[in-house]
Amino acid sequence: MVKRFLGFVGLMALALSNISSAQAQETIYVYGPGGPAPAMKEAAAVFEKETGTKVEVTAGPTPKWIEQAKTKGDIIYSGSENMMTDFTFQLDGQIKSDQVIPLYLRPMAILVRPGNPKKIKGFEDIIKPGVKVLVVQGAGQTGAWEDIAGRLGNIQTVQSLRSNIVDYAKNSALAKKAWIDQPDIDAWLIYNIWQVANPKLADVVEIEPQYAIYRDVGVVLTQRAQANAQSKAFIKFLQSEQGEKIFVKWGWKAN
Repeated sequence: MVKRFLGFVGLMALALSNISSAQAQETIYVYGPGGPAPAMKEAAAVFEKETGTKVEVTAGPTPKWIEQAKTKGDIIYSGSENMMTDFTFQLDGQIKSDQVIPLYLRPMAILVRPGNPKKIKGFEDIIKPGVKVLVVQGAGQTGAWEDIAGRLGNIQTVQSLRSNIVDYAKNSALAKKAWIDQPDIDAWLIYNIWQVANPKLADVVEIEPQYAIYRDVGVVLTQRAQANAQSKAFIKFLQSEQGEKIFVKWGWKAN
């Protein structure tokens, strides 16, 4: 009788363990930067509503989530190719560069104060003397301001922009804080999606085609999620027409 009882307890423990594992698989853990987060979180909410699979998106500056992602992450997304490459080194082999999927692009743009009091019409206006410019130097925008200024191979353009930069923020969140804290800044070089997500904070001015640059959002399965059908399904959803519409709504470009 005792043996039968112990056997029953063992079977119950195994069953509960299987239930616990199944429940754990019902949550997909996604990590990445703040820029693509509004679109990623909306996509996660729609996917969860349609499939019943919870998608938990943790977004923000890399130090906020990188350690947790090493042990818990199923999907990693980036804000640029250079950022994703950095992640391949930082995540201790959990993601492979040949498995990365670039999804959508967004352009660099100029954010100006509401109403555009300086009447800035494009990039050539922010390299004029006396214009105070904020840039992001880090995360998914490493070297972005230099790429724009150097597009035409004119060193004087690079010199002019550098002389106007009054703040080099380490990431977009810190740049947003600087924009709020320093109202004398006239222009903020950053991706257009930040204005879409913060329409009351700034107006947007497009950069002239000859200076325009784009960087992407990409996704990749971690090694622990390679056999996770739900994680794979979410990535397929991001690539789908439905996922594309969500990203386009938030300022991204599909083609």
